[in-house]
Amino acid sequence: MSNNISACTQEISNTTHLPAGSIALWWLGQASFAIRSSSLTILIDPFLSEVEGRLIKPPFTAETAPEVDFVLCTHEHLDHMDLPTLGKLAQHQQQTHFIVPRPLVKLLTDAGIEEARIQGVQPDEEHALGTAQLFPVPAMHAIQCPPRVYDFGFAESGGLYRYLGYMIEMDGVRLYHPGDTLVYNGLAEQLRGMQIDLALLPINGRNYYREQQHLVGNMDEREAADLAAEAGINAVIPTHYEMFSANTGRVGFFVDYLRARHPTIMCHILSHGRRFVYTR
Repeated sequence: MSNNISACTQEISNTTHLPAGSIALWWLGQASFAIRSSSLTILIDPFLSEVEGRLIKPPFTAETAPEVDFVLCTHEHLDHMDLPTLGKLAQHQQQTHFIVPRPLVKLLTDAGIEEARIQGVQPDEEHALGTAQLFPVPAMHAIQCPPRVYDFGFAESGGLYRYLGYMIEMDGVRLYHPGDTLVYNGLAEQLRGMQIDLALLPINGRNYYREQQHLVGNMDEREAADLAAEAGINAVIPTHYEMFSANTGRVGFFVDYLRARHPTIMCHILSHGRRFVYTR
C-alpha cells in the first residue's frame, strides 16, 4: 500500500477473518464508525472533513478510505452527513452505496452522487445490505435550536421522518446506532423488541446555553445508561464526545453511573481509530 494510507485504513482492509458471531468496529470520532464483518464494510456517519474547532484528526480521508460497501447517514448535520466527504468517497469508490433518510436523498444528488447509488429509507422498513439487514429507527432531534423544538422532522419533510437511527444485524450481531436523538416515549420498547446486543449511544446531552449557540443536543450520560437498561441492551459504547469543546460529554461519569446503577451492562471505551472486536 502507499505510504499515504493510514494505519486505520490498513487495519480495516486487513480485517477479513472474524469469529462467528463477531464484528469489528473502529470509532472514527464523534458518532462516526467503521463496522466490519467477514464479508462487508459499512461506514456510519463518516465525518472526515478538517473543520474549524475539530479536536480529533480524521483517521483517514475520503481518498484514502478502505473499500466500503455501504455508507449510512442518520441526518443532515455536518458531523453526521459530511457532504464533501461523501462526494469524494463516491468518486473514488464506484461500488459504494449510500443509505439516508428519504427526505435527504436530494442533498446527496446535489453533492454529485448518482441517485441510483442512494437509497432513502424510513422506519418500519427492512433493507438488505449485502449480507447484513438494516432496520431504521426514528430519532428525535432538530435541524436547529432555537427556534425549533426537538421532534421527528415531519413539518420539514412532508410527514416523513427526517432523523433516523439504524439497527444493523451483521453476522448474528445486532448493533444499534441512534444518530442523534433524545430518549422519547416508546424508544426503549422498540429497542427491546429488537434484542440489541451492542448500542453506540451519544452522551453529550443538551442545555439551554448550548442551544442558544445553535448546538442541537442529545440524550445525556444518565439517559443513555438508563435507556440501555430499559431496552435490555447487553453492551454499550459511548459516543459523541471529545470532538468539539463546546459540545462534549463526560465519559468517566457515564462509566461510573452505568457501573453503579446497571452493573450487568458491559461498557467498552474505544480509542480513536483502533480496532475493537465484539463477540456475542
